[in-house]
Amino acid sequence: MRVLDGKATAAAIRSELRAQCEAMQARGERVPKMAVVLVGDDEASALYVQHKLDACLSVGIEAECIHLSGETSESALIDIVERLNADTSIDGYLVQLPLPKHISEGRVLERISWRKDVDGLTAENIGRSVLGKTAIESATPRGIRELMARYGITTEGKHIVVVERDTEDGEASLLLPNVVDKPLASLMLLNSLERNATVSLCHAGSPNLKEMCRTADILIVAASRPGLIKGDMVKEGAVIIDVGMTRINGQMHGDVDRESVAEKCGYLSPVPGGVGPMTVAALLMNIVEATK
Repeated sequence: MRVLDGKATAAAIRSELRAQCEAMQARGERVPKMAVVLVGDDEASALYVQHKLDACLSVGIEAECIHLSGETSESALIDIVERLNADTSIDGYLVQLPLPKHISEGRVLERISWRKDVDGLTAENIGRSVLGKTAIESATPRGIRELMARYGITTEGKHIVVVERDTEDGEASLLLPNVVDKPLASLMLLNSLERNATVSLCHAGSPNLKEMCRTADILIVAASRPGLIKGDMVKEGAVIIDVGMTRINGQMHGDVDRESVAEKCGYLSPVPGGVGPMTVAALLMNIVEATK
């Protein structure tokens, strides 16, 4: 088994982006600038935001956080979104999810300009991506595709199986359905049209999940079910991308039982250190591209 090292790959991407930002400065151009809107005082969200800000600064991207009270109204947040849409000094921004329960994430996301939506989560960006139009790709799917590409893994003629969460699942995971599952399935489907691949979409509770997984040349799991995928569910030599990130007693766990699949799979992305760093790297790539 070969480990798909997202941490090392993300470091290489950051080095490339740093060189691009330095070149922009040398030409007298303005470097990219990103904003993050954080609503409330959730410790996990604040940690993720700081990580994103630090990542931006590490490659020469200017970054700022707009921290709002958890009591901020939906209309007030939308006013800030509209202000950021019009602010020509901001090349891209994101609203950190999840939002307080009194605010509709859908209504907020739909007001973000697709040209500045560096998370790639707006309906317009996802729709444009599926249609093959110019768009900002969702960060996690882009990170996955970039990770595979840099390890020389192609989808040509392959069977790709995407396992997403059940609709009745709660919010135990750090990832939200609209952040990973839907954009990932859509973009893999688009990629299949370009690469003659077959894409199957399953759920954690699908009755034939084991049989479907065993047919996968590339298995992408984003179900938020720690240890869901066992060795007897994996095809010999398969590429396994573990997107699951569930925190249990302070430890991060993926959806794949690494010990039982290690002897069978050809490639495996670890948790932590796999898709997570690549998502942040893809976000940085999106910011630089949004600037252009």
